[in-house]
Amino acid sequence: MAIPSSLCALAAVALSAGILAAQQPLRVGVDLVHFAVAVTDRQGSPITGLTADDFEVLERGQPQQVTFFTAGESDTGLPLRLGFLLDSSGSMEADIREVRTAAIKFLNQTEHAVDVTLVDFDTEVRVARYAADDYPRLIERIRMRKPRGYTAFYDALGVYLRGAMAQDGQKVLVAYTDGGDTRSTMRAGEIAELLKGTDVTMYALGYLQGQTGTSRNSAQLELQRFTALTGGQAFFPTSLKDLDGVYEKIQSELRARYTLGYIATDDRADGTWRPVEIKLKRRDLRGARVRTRPGYFAPYTAPGSPPSR
Repeated sequence: MAIPSSLCALAAVALSAGILAAQQPLRVGVDLVHFAVAVTDRQGSPITGLTADDFEVLERGQPQQVTFFTAGESDTGLPLRLGFLLDSSGSMEADIREVRTAAIKFLNQTEHAVDVTLVDFDTEVRVARYAADDYPRLIERIRMRKPRGYTAFYDALGVYLRGAMAQDGQKVLVAYTDGGDTRSTMRAGEIAELLKGTDVTMYALGYLQGQTGTSRNSAQLELQRFTALTGGQAFFPTSLKDLDGVYEKIQSELRARYTLGYIATDDRADGTWRPVEIKLKRRDLRGARVRTRPGYFAPYTAPGSPPSR
């Protein structure tokens, strides 16, 4: 499905209108707020083997009781839904073969995803979702795309987020781009607000070697900002040969991350932003880094509306 960049403003309106509904946490009889958490050591390697008792969760400074916990690729965890954004703009022409090869290798190794949403973009944005047993068509879709046009990166992110709102489970987005946005109707500030309001974890690969110093710094800061809002991470390989290693780091982190869930002590359905801080209790892990999204929007019920069931 191809979506002209000029129509993505309408997608942004629809996405903004539905953002509060998208913020309703996983519902299992009651509202369960869940956070994907990555814990790494000083060298950036994932720390495994932690339990629910090793974490402290604070919402607006108030302690919360963890009632749902999974570690790694546990079968009791939430389904993994993978999103993959692939830049196919004209600037990719010289590098597209190596970029495709690395992307296909990464996707073939992602065994635990129940489906993959592929968004490839140039001047237009195209999106398609593939079930786990339909990977051959996914791989063929990646191989057939020829580089052309401009870079509608923000619009591609907006289109993906609109679709992710309707998905349950863990949502992980891996985005590859070789430069800054040159075409979108959406703006960076809009994307930042939308990322803040979703439960998607975003990893970005910015191969920015073709950019000038100023534009490279700007694109790098932007990708770091986007991923930080989701608890993800941005990578900036200096060679296409480094792509496999970057993808392996992402795979390693996905295999090792934790999911924490709790029923908020503040049960008001007021739609407000709730800052959340997740810490480690163990003193021997003081040098570890915890990455997760910085909070969530509470569900919203209009005054006078019947309570949700």
